[in-house]
Amino acid sequence: MTVLIKIAFLGIAGVLLAIQFRGSKSEYATYIGLAVGLIIFFFSIRQVEAVTAQFSRIKGYLNGAEEYLSILLKVIGITYICEFSSGICKDAGYQSVAGQIEILGKLTVMFSGLPILFAVIEQIQSFL
Repeated sequence: MTVLIKIAFLGIAGVLLAIQFRGSKSEYATYIGLAVGLIIFFFSIRQVEAVTAQFSRIKGYLNGAEEYLSILLKVIGITYICEFSSGICKDAGYQSVAGQIEILGKLTVMFSGLPILFAVIEQIQSFL
């Protein structure tokens, strides 16, 4: 919990520092925002590794459904990366690029989830 508070303060300090530079040197504000975002991103990667370790424990309880858990992890990673990169593009003033990244992320999530949809359809057909 204390690490979360430190990261939150880092984010707030980075934003306040970027606001100071926004008026005179706007490119510095973008660089500061990017640097703070990358620091938080790499911290989050370490947290995701801890979550992945817990998911591997959950895999032991799933009988033949490990594929669905790996799809879930993949989708979580896709959404996090797309949200992060989209946010950077929005902060830099490139909303159209951010929108394209978000659309790509949604399509990738949809295609990643298709095996689950097919499994549900197969189960429904087996009941009929």
